[in-house]
Amino acid sequence: MKPAKTLSMRTQARRSYLSHYAMMSPFLLAFLTFTILPILAAILLSFTDFNMLQLPSFVGMDNYIRLLFEDDVYMIALKNTLILALVTGPIGYILSFVIAWLINELGYRLRVLFTFFMYTPALCGGAVTIWAYIFSSDSQGFLNDILLKLGIISDPISWLTNPQYNLVIVMIITIWGSFGTGFLSFVSGLQSLDRTYFEAAAIDGLRNRWQELYYVTFPQMKEFLLFGAVQSVSSAFSIAPTITGNPSTNYSTHTLVLHISDHAQIRYEMGYASAAAVVLFILMMAAWIGTKKLLSKVSA
Repeated sequence: MKPAKTLSMRTQARRSYLSHYAMMSPFLLAFLTFTILPILAAILLSFTDFNMLQLPSFVGMDNYIRLLFEDDVYMIALKNTLILALVTGPIGYILSFVIAWLINELGYRLRVLFTFFMYTPALCGGAVTIWAYIFSSDSQGFLNDILLKLGIISDPISWLTNPQYNLVIVMIITIWGSFGTGFLSFVSGLQSLDRTYFEAAAIDGLRNRWQELYYVTFPQMKEFLLFGAVQSVSSAFSIAPTITGNPSTNYSTHTLVLHISDHAQIRYEMGYASAAAVVLFILMMAAWIGTKKLLSKVSA
């Protein structure tokens, strides 16, 4: 009887696994089709010369050699992308959490209102055009008009086309729009915290809110912090500022995403664009792994 019973339990377990995979199959199919296969295709195409009109021809490492040693514009785009990612990524991530933490202390109505207000830039992609008016280059632009009336400047400043200013402006706009899905995950995570841990910590002698944040809040929010980090890293490396022109003056705000778009959609150099995309993917994965290790130490 025992072998038969064991066989029956195995059959039931197998059926349970099959039903679980059947429920997951729509997502797995979409993930395979729209994520895994495009990544594999980009890796394969990166070793080819492909103009979308003829069959791909294998060129080995030529595209990567051209990227790293021959394309000066690519190196500018790489530098700008790294600067924007290193500045806007951490600042946007920290601001999202701090503001979500502050909002969590409010009452229900105010919390909903402020959450909606902070999330609005992510909902309204076209709202970025307001910055074109604020930093307009003529005397009627919002910022120029104020500075001229105050006598701080004598002539209008070309904020969006001057390399001295436009990269900083892109950083400001990016941080302004960084309160997206990661911010909502922080709000949700803070609402789901177990309050009994805070009571126990108070009894154990935690003396201020910063200790409470580090020793009680962070460990409970590990999954939410990791999810927010994924969102922050992906958005930081996928910045494509067109408000400063495409291409911008002296490629001062040119990024890897714009460089890939230029070679793929305008020049139809799909092999070269794929090589640039693979490098961008490696940078994003390296940043994500480093962020994950850092968060695992903080929330341990």
